[in-house]
Amino acid sequence: MTDQLSLVLSALADPTRRAILARLAHGEASVGELAEPYDMSLAAVSKHIKVLEKAGLISRGRNAQWRPCRLEAGPLKDLDGWLAEYRRFWEQNLDQFEDYLAQLQGGDDSKQH
Repeated sequence: MTDQLSLVLSALADPTRRAILARLAHGEASVGELAEPYDMSLAAVSKHIKVLEKAGLISRGRNAQWRPCRLEAGPLKDLDGWLAEYRRFWEQNLDQFEDYLAQLQGGDDSKQH
């Protein structure tokens, strides 16, 4: 069994799926509406939607004949939590690099005076 984080990262690896999520961030949409911007079959778009559903990133409702897709942000919040540790790492390194650059620039200013 694949862990949830792996499913989310795999789903987000495809630009079409990321674009579908971006569209759903603005509200529910049908498969047909999600397929409009793409030069692909409804079946191909449906496959992308199934990947996103399996990752828990979208859900599908039922309203008579209309089955709207909607964004489910929980897995994105979980991903953000996982990335937070790496964000702290990079911020620390960038802070150290900024200090180093300031020292270099300070040294250059003293040579100009």
